[in-house]
Formats: sequence, C-alpha cells, structure tokens
Amino acid sequence: MLGTQHGLRLLGPSDLPAMLELAAQDPVVNAFADYRSRLTGLDPRWLGGEMWGYLVDGRLVAACHSAANLVPVQAGEPALEAFAARAVSQRRRCATIVGPAGTVASLWRRLEPHWGPARDLRWDQPHLEIGAEPAVAPDPLVRRSERSDLDALYPACVAMYTEEVGVSPELGGGADLYRARVAQLVSRGWSFARFEHGRVVFKAEVAATSPYACQVQGVYVAPHRRGEGLAEAGMAAVVSLALADIAPVVSLYVNAHNTPARRAYERVGFRQSATFATIMF
Repeated sequence: MLGTQHGLRLLGPSDLPAMLELAAQDPVVNAFADYRSRLTGLDPRWLGGEMWGYLVDGRLVAACHSAANLVPVQAGEPALEAFAARAVSQRRRCATIVGPAGTVASLWRRLEPHWGPARDLRWDQPHLEIGAEPAVAPDPLVRRSERSDLDALYPACVAMYTEEVGVSPELGGGADLYRARVAQLVSRGWSFARFEHGRVVFKAEVAATSPYACQVQGVYVAPHRRGEGLAEAGMAAVVSLALADIAPVVSLYVNAHNTPARRAYERVGFRQSATFATIMF
C-alpha cells in the first residue's frame, strides 16, 4: 500500500494498482510506463532498475521509470525536483530520457549539470496516434515476421537502429542482446515486415502495449526502395493488424524534421496528440 508519505519513494508490487491508475490519466502517452508496470509487476528484479513514485498526502501523483530509459509519468515540478535529486545520487544507468517535451526539458535542466553533455537532443518529436482503420489501403505483402525470418530481419533492424540512433546496437559486444530482443518481438507477434527475394524492404515493430494503446517503433524502408510509398502502405498494414488483436489505439513518435515519414503517417490517418522529446547519451 502507498501509505501516508509525502515525497519520493520506490514503488513495488503492492503499488501496481495505483501506478496503473496514474498511467491511465493519459493512457496513450503513458503506454510505455503502463506496459513496463504490467510486465514487471513493479518488481525491481524484472524492471532492471527502479520505479520512483512521488506522493502527496499518501496519493501517488507522479512516477518515473528508471532503467535503460528514464521516463517521467504525469510529473509536475515538485516531482521532477525529487526525481532529479534521486537520479544524480546514483550512477547514470539510462541511455535515453524520453517523454512529453516540456517535462523532459524541465528534468534535463536539473540533470544537465551532472549528466551533460548529451550525445543528442531531440526536442521536437510529434507524438501521433490512430484508433480507426487506416485511410489508405494496407500493403497485402506486409505480414507478421516468423522465427524463420530472423536472419533476413536482423540486418534491417541493425540498419534502422544505426540510422535512427546514430550508433550501432552491436557496439561494445551488444549483438547477441540485440538479436535476442528482435527475436523476442517476433515471438510475441509484434514484428511486421515485407520481404522481397529474402530481404526486408519494409518493417516496423510494436515495442510496448497496454489495454489502451500500443507504441510502434523501428519503422524502416530499405534505402533503395524509398519514395515508392512503401512506408505509407506498410504502416497502414501495421495499423490494421495491430488494431485487430494488439490494442485499440496505435501510437508512435517521429522526429519533426523527418518530413517524408510525417507525410506518410498523416496519409495513413495518424494525428498528433502531444510532442515528445528524447535525450540520448
């Protein structure tokens, strides 16, 4: 139970109902935190880190996922002050800070003197969502990836990650771990792709899901096939498949400067519901 504390404390399994109630205040924006909470039951052994809660008169009013990603949830200034103090008291474990842009900016002002400089600052990332069938025809050749596809799928995942993040996921001996992550998404039915002659020409994955929404990541079109509309039709297929049996809303966030992707998502039927920011280390 949450008790009557005021301020920050670590959340655990008994706090799961309160955490889910908090995330449900903005369920699509908070899809990642909701997913991680349900998946791990807020048990630190499975979180790979901690979930910090901020309480006022014993009520959970904000939280922050602190593991490979630092993700604030419904956090106002007093909570951000507490989260920043907790963060700087520890060795930085996160590779990114991500969430609503205003919240991330406020948190980063407090962390930058201790954690800066960051490798990359992405302040304008439209958060998009769709909760109805796509406005364009889905690509009939986009399907769920299967385990037998892994050898063809993995290089495309590495290429997309490297292009998007700026470093290879295989850096520092990370290939086995990253391949296991790709295989995990395939096994869950969260990986979608179009294959031609044994190679990926379009792919995308669902990275997180809750009863309210799922979050798509890793959207990729092979460089030699860009400009042909594969992203538009491919994302329409992903939306249709995900709405059928994963979640009632499909969401993602995209860099504002990626004009071709934004136009493709708009034609599919995605609409902006927030602005995210990502800080990368």
